[in-house]
Amino acid sequence: MNYDLLISFIIATSVLAMSPGPDNIYVLMQSIVNGKKYGLATVAGLMTGCLVHTTLVAFGVSAIIKESDTLFFIIKLLGALYLLFLAYKVFRSSSELNLNSNNIAKKSVLQLFKQGFIMNVLNPKVSIFFLAFFPGFLFSDTLSSVVQFYALGLLFMLVSGVIFSTIAILAGSISEYIKQNKKIGLYLKWLQIIVFVGIAILIFTSEK
Repeated sequence: MNYDLLISFIIATSVLAMSPGPDNIYVLMQSIVNGKKYGLATVAGLMTGCLVHTTLVAFGVSAIIKESDTLFFIIKLLGALYLLFLAYKVFRSSSELNLNSNNIAKKSVLQLFKQGFIMNVLNPKVSIFFLAFFPGFLFSDTLSSVVQFYALGLLFMLVSGVIFSTIAILAGSISEYIKQNKKIGLYLKWLQIIVFVGIAILIFTSEK
């Protein structure tokens, strides 16, 4: 059991969950507009949707690992290139965080849970990200690949869920801090780039 790898996975997941993105910005805005309870319902929907992507990646990639070293190398290469592409997209994007809540419609707790779930499940980029992210963090020589992918998926959901829930609960304070500290977006932008590049290198150099 490689605990150092698991700790690295937790740190990388934490940084990515805190970095500005459509999911955590959406949670933040729902909490500001509708209240903490509604932001938490959105978080629950998003995290539940991750189970679907974890299942797809667990069984798909595990089959590839069993069948072919060459295919697994291709998965690693494509995963590393995809993460480098994400780093490039972040680099090209604006570091300014837009917190305009004027167009956010009010919805029920159940509606927000379902919307968060559907947003996640129907986003193929999540599966692609999991496919790129998880293989480099397989942490055991004794556990099956499927078990390890599910463990990583649940760990990803737990860490992201805690951070997203904190964002929902502290929505008002976080939005005020962002408005008062214009450079926070720039710092988070470069932190995200460093994490994407670091994970890409880790995945490409990982062994089966």
